[in-house]
Amino acid sequence: MKKRQILLSLLAVLFLFFIPIDKQVKIKGSIDFVEPVQKLYISYTNEEGTVSDTAELKNNKFKFEIKANEPVLAYMTARLKPLEGQTRYRYQKIPIFLEPGTIKITIKDSLKFAIISGSKAHDAFIELNKLQSPFDIRNQELRRKSIELSQEKKEDELRKITEEMEKLDEEKREKAYHVYLENNITSPIALYVLKLYAGYDIDAKLIEPYFEKLAVSAKRSQSGVFFKDQIETAKKTGVGVYAMNFSQPDTLGNVVSLSSFKGKYVLLDFWASWCGPCRAENPGLVKSFKNYKDKNFTVLSVSLDRPDKKQAWLDAIHKDGLTWTHVSDLNFWDNAVAKQYGIRAIPQNLLLDPTGKIIAKNLHGDELDKKLKSVL
Repeated sequence: MKKRQILLSLLAVLFLFFIPIDKQVKIKGSIDFVEPVQKLYISYTNEEGTVSDTAELKNNKFKFEIKANEPVLAYMTARLKPLEGQTRYRYQKIPIFLEPGTIKITIKDSLKFAIISGSKAHDAFIELNKLQSPFDIRNQELRRKSIELSQEKKEDELRKITEEMEKLDEEKREKAYHVYLENNITSPIALYVLKLYAGYDIDAKLIEPYFEKLAVSAKRSQSGVFFKDQIETAKKTGVGVYAMNFSQPDTLGNVVSLSSFKGKYVLLDFWASWCGPCRAENPGLVKSFKNYKDKNFTVLSVSLDRPDKKQAWLDAIHKDGLTWTHVSDLNFWDNAVAKQYGIRAIPQNLLLDPTGKIIAKNLHGDELDKKLKSVL
């Protein structure tokens, strides 16, 4: 009986330990704009949704009270009156790293000149921005150029710009996020930076050692526990491990299992009819399928289409000429297989060998063709 009571007491303590306590962030500020500001908003998004608050201006002063149990990146927005002769409101927006406690903001002329004090997390965010800034400036230049090339339909030049942007992202990852983590692993924003460094395709062997070095408060936070779960999922989907089996209905409603493809090289492809980058990759995927379908290779596509968009899914398959097996539960981002595999961005893919082992991930364009040529 005593053992049972002790066990129940321990469970009660653990239960209380993991219940998030709603902590308050109090923001007090003053604003002195040349033109009148109508309203101020602040919001951030976490695993549970969007948290927000609105402030009215009284004698050029404002205050927010918003819940935040851990350091979190939020955005404050000012709504300005329309210009004379126009009806559309104008907005200014700035990032603010919140943390429980009281934060003071002084704004003059523009939100971008805001002076923020009382948040160590925001002070750390300013230091991170010094590392990010050169890459962000260059990225904006490349984005403007890519829009111009897209409008002019200069596909070859656009492809080069896209490749340059991808290289720049990787350089930013190493020279900004990696450098910051090496020197500031116990920073109040270290978990935020680690998630940026990890990206959507987490390399568990690389990322987990950094996670273990984080401050205990970061690891035990709501987002820390959530991120740890993502790392554990990544361990199950890394190169060298066997792909988890699953079953989902195909376009005719027949249930298809991944295990039924054993004995073949299989590209497990995550996509959706609404995903522009996915559709852009489909011609290359069709080419690879035609080249190797008679050499023990096939594709199994899992769609993250919406519940009411089955016809859009079918139309995209037909239009893009995707003549292989397709499955989906039509649950959008709640697709059971996507959640099982930790898919948080598309397109993504995994290449499986005939035993079901993952031998490569996220092969796009010519990379897939080269890999298939080497293994077949």
